[in-house]
Amino acid sequence: MKTLYSTKGTVTGGRTGKASLQDSDLIINMVAPGSGKEGNNPEQLFAMGYAACFDGALAAVKGMEKAKFDSTTEVSVDLLQGEGHDYQLAVKIHVSAENTELSAEEFQKLVEKANEVCPYSKATHGNIDSEVTSEVK
Repeated sequence: MKTLYSTKGTVTGGRTGKASLQDSDLIINMVAPGSGKEGNNPEQLFAMGYAACFDGALAAVKGMEKAKFDSTTEVSVDLLQGEGHDYQLAVKIHVSAENTELSAEEFQKLVEKANEVCPYSKATHGNIDSEVTSEVK
């Protein structure tokens, strides 16, 4: 495979530090989930990245299938704790379609194809619990 893009993120101070990107002026104040402090946590950033990636994969599938719809992708991320320090993630992906003549079943099939194409889905398959649902509005 050829590399299409590379980036590097750096964090100092873990979940309560500063995060930055090598190729951007974006600096994020990292805060622990539920702390009430201003900033973001890794789960929030993962949810946004996954949603953007999945919606992009769906756009690719839409083009391959010559389908017509507008989509909105929501990704919910849960941080789970088992015994001691056994932490895991779980995700729920929900995609809504508008401005389409596709049935709910036809759209769900396209969403499932996007789940096979999306790099985030490929990276997490078998590693975290995930659920993919859709609706046509």
